[in-house]
Amino acid sequence: MSVISLVSMGILGLMEIKGKHMQHSKFWNFGVDKIYVDNKAKISSKTGMFLGYSPAFVVGVASFILVPVEDFRFNLFRSTITIHFFKRIFEVLFVHKYSAWMDIEAAITISLSYLICSTIMIYSHYLIQGFPEPQTNLKYFGAILFLVGISGNFYHHYLLSQLRTKGDKNYKIPQGGLFSLVICPHYLFEIMGFLEISCISQTLYPFCFALGSAFYLMGRSYATKKWYQSKFEDFPTHVKAIIPYIF
Repeated sequence: MSVISLVSMGILGLMEIKGKHMQHSKFWNFGVDKIYVDNKAKISSKTGMFLGYSPAFVVGVASFILVPVEDFRFNLFRSTITIHFFKRIFEVLFVHKYSAWMDIEAAITISLSYLICSTIMIYSHYLIQGFPEPQTNLKYFGAILFLVGISGNFYHHYLLSQLRTKGDKNYKIPQGGLFSLVICPHYLFEIMGFLEISCISQTLYPFCFALGSAFYLMGRSYATKKWYQSKFEDFPTHVKAIIPYIF
């Protein structure tokens, strides 16, 4: 499962670079035939993203009820997963200002992906209860990285939400924070958040999931930069996709 997760997410990232996008947000109808889009089953982006994150959050909460384990590393690990998806749901409901539709197939894909991956991560870590602790303990480093990642991600999502007033559906070039250096700093901090999961767990599957997520988000950020360049002639040439000064 570790290899499957890594390879599949890497392929999705490559598809984003090549122009085959997950159809939601600004890529809802980008680069596809209008008749094809009109005939696709769709839901609002807000509903789609809520459905995308909710099952994984439920899995995290349910794990505390169904598996009451006292191990600190395991509880820290599943707490960060649960908090991560709670934050995403909170942002969907109260922060993000959506303007586009979402392909219902994309919503189902996102929902199942997060549901399955979260379940596997929590269950696989549960199975190693009683095993010796790793010689190098990274759980505290992971906890700090998690706070940095989740805070940075939320801050830049908030900045994006401030680009629109109520009822406004137009896109603008983001400003503030790390947007002066990269077009997707929220993805950069999200990768940091997934890396903390692997640091706290220190097992193979969370590491492969974090690495696969990084590949996908790098591809998505590259596509996002190309989208902004196609829409705005004054898009800053020095702004990278996701890694300041590099990519």
